[in-house]
Amino acid sequence: MRLLLCVTGGIAAYKACELCSLAVKAGHEVQVLMTRRAQDFVGPLTFAGLTGRPVLTDQAEAAMDHIHAAKWAEVACVAPATANALGKLALGLADDLLTTTLLALPASRPVILGPAMNTEMWAQPVVQRNLRWLQELGRFTVVPPTSKRLACGDVGPGALADPADLLAACEAALRG
Repeated sequence: MRLLLCVTGGIAAYKACELCSLAVKAGHEVQVLMTRRAQDFVGPLTFAGLTGRPVLTDQAEAAMDHIHAAKWAEVACVAPATANALGKLALGLADDLLTTTLLALPASRPVILGPAMNTEMWAQPVVQRNLRWLQELGRFTVVPPTSKRLACGDVGPGALADPADLLAACEAALRG
């Protein structure tokens, strides 16, 4: 499997490292794409070390990185998928490397979403609507967040799903 792992800016970004490691250990090729905010939580060098590939970022984007990455990927996974990223995807916005790459991804390629955010954010009707809109398109699969004590101290749904569950969802989506 050629997995495009898209990491957005939430505290759960550190769990994307485990997902990346699990995918590589399972024999999959992984290309990591990070938003600016994701780099506030985990450095690109961590992912480069795990994958043996340079990480794609807005700061280092070459003219056609988004097209090349979209054509290369067999499946994409956005983990963590913040409320901001979900909103942009639901509206079809393309204002950074993440959103332009996912819009350039061929329509037949599945996208796995691993939402992670504060419980109150998760419960917002607009976030739930955005998730429904994305799922109605038929190419987005949501692996729901788990309930636990979150980094902010709140207890409830919002923690990124287990990395092994996210990887299993990517593998299942590719099998069809």
